Amino acid sequence: MPPIFRSIAVAPARFLPLLMLLGLLLAHRTVQAEEVTLNFSDADLTAVVNSVSQITGKNFIIDPRVKGKVTVISSKPLSEDEVYKVFLSILQVHGFATVPTENAIKIIPDASAKQDAAPVVNRASRKDGDQLVTKVIQIRNVNATQLVPILRPLVAQQGHLAAYAQTNVLIISDRASNISRISEIIQRIDKQSDADIEFIQLEHAFASEVVRLLQNLATTAPGKKGAQATVKFSADERTNSILLTGEPSERLKFSSIIKKLDRPVDSAGNIHVVYLRYADAENIAKILGSVGKEVVKAQSKNVGGKGAATGNSLNIQADQVSNALVITAPMSVFRSLRSVIQQLDIPRAQVHIEAIIAEVSMDASNELGVQWIIDGTPKDNPALVTNFAGSTTPISSLASGAAAIADGLTLGLGRLDEPSLNFVALIRALAGDSDTNLLSTPSIVTLDNQEAEIVVGQNVPFVTGEYTASSSTGGTSISNPFRTIDRKDVGITLKVKPQINEGDSITMEIQQEVSNISGSSTGAVDLVTNKRSLNTTVQLADGELLVLGGLIDDVLVNTEQKVPGLGDIPVLGALFRAKKTTKKKRNLLVFIRATIIRDPAKARRLSERKYNFIRQEQLLKSEELGDLNPVLIELGDEPVGDQ
Repeated sequence: MPPIFRSIAVAPARFLPLLMLLGLLLAHRTVQAEEVTLNFSDADLTAVVNSVSQITGKNFIIDPRVKGKVTVISSKPLSEDEVYKVFLSILQVHGFATVPTENAIKIIPDASAKQDAAPVVNRASRKDGDQLVTKVIQIRNVNATQLVPILRPLVAQQGHLAAYAQTNVLIISDRASNISRISEIIQRIDKQSDADIEFIQLEHAFASEVVRLLQNLATTAPGKKGAQATVKFSADERTNSILLTGEPSERLKFSSIIKKLDRPVDSAGNIHVVYLRYADAENIAKILGSVGKEVVKAQSKNVGGKGAATGNSLNIQADQVSNALVITAPMSVFRSLRSVIQQLDIPRAQVHIEAIIAEVSMDASNELGVQWIIDGTPKDNPALVTNFAGSTTPISSLASGAAAIADGLTLGLGRLDEPSLNFVALIRALAGDSDTNLLSTPSIVTLDNQEAEIVVGQNVPFVTGEYTASSSTGGTSISNPFRTIDRKDVGITLKVKPQINEGDSITMEIQQEVSNISGSSTGAVDLVTNKRSLNTTVQLADGELLVLGGLIDDVLVNTEQKVPGLGDIPVLGALFRAKKTTKKKRNLLVFIRATIIRDPAKARRLSERKYNFIRQEQLLKSEELGDLNPVLIELGDEPVGDQ
């Protein structure tokens, strides 16, 4: 024990005045620690922060932008907690906020506070004062997105309010007292609605048409622009009924409208006009003609033939100009036919089909041969002929003048004017190469289950017959040559019929043909065409690439003719033989890709992709030709090139 306390313990009477003085000082210090009276007059904000830090024992980090003058008038002492709440109110008035961290409290402007690490609380109370907090509120009965425009004016300008539709929650970042007020408002709004489902069966009107009218009426009602409809409608075509759901007062208003619409209309007899939106009137008329007879027959059986409709009372005509149907039938029959029309008159998807054809072919030939004719007339009459007709042009045909000289080198050497021995040597040589590289990407767009065909090529004439007719006029003979020609398409032909199945798969009947004029390395009497055709039915997914078929053909033909014995002699044997080599190689692959087009946006994307390619090619060509102002077409409503 220290000496002073031992002295106090030994002689307490001696130090009694000192103990009383220490007690008064400690009591005064305790009162000062518990309650403080705040009075600031035009004080600097930094000095106020310093005073609050000494009173509350909290550490503050002050942003350089935190500046201002503070005036606070207090009439009664405040505790430490009350002093800190008053301090938060001072900051809020001057546009600043506090963000607690682990060891200190940051004081920053309101604009930056909501983006900083503001504390996330489960419950915001008014007692928390002007502390900046963030709270996530779960909305259970109403749509959180609909609450945002209602509550946004109640949030401070520097606060934040947003809805997350996936989980139907609201995220609010603001002062704790304001969030507490908004939470109370949400509790009063977020209640179960007393909406119910009402079932209305129609007798005269069609449910789908009435629903279309009511939806337009709900969205275009005065004073409700941009607001969500409070009543929802749904049509059941099978029972010709309408389902309503919403607030009772709104349902009552629309129920009254439905009853007024569900009235019989005055018509000239039983004549009805139906305008089609997508289907072809002539095709629908054929279908309804058969269906209508069955409907009339079924109704006649049900009513026992009394007052029932007869087959003569049904008449269906198609107006191609307006794409409409004119139906003459009783209302009971027309109602059944109208249901069929609604199910058939629907938009059809389109299919964009691209074929990729790649073919590489090579045709090469080599020909070399020597042929002899030796004649010993008139003495010993020896004769020798080497005639190789299978591998080269025969010398016998050239000697008799029956054949024209073929392509290549034809060289004749010999002696023909000697009385004893004449000879001729015919040297024939030919080398030819023909290469073809065909790469084509034909594409076509057609409706679902509609056959389409595209042909890109030439109409080439082929000689099928030729003769000469002679006639005599006045003793003069006249020759009239005649020639018959058959023209055929040579090029690329694509014929396809797509059918869209469930799950975006496509079944296609495909007829693909590729033909071209062959650059054959050997002479031919007429044109020679190469033809590749494919006829198949395939199934593929939307946007997938599928190989239809491939063909690899490699043909090598070696033909050699020679004189036995003499043709086998080294070096000199070449004078008594002929050799011909022909090589043909073809490699063909065909691919196809189909893309389903269900909306105009996808059709536009595909069209723009093709158009941009053509536009780029046109620009490059114009630059090559030195045309500084190329003329480009327009796509849609916006020009895409220089005019």
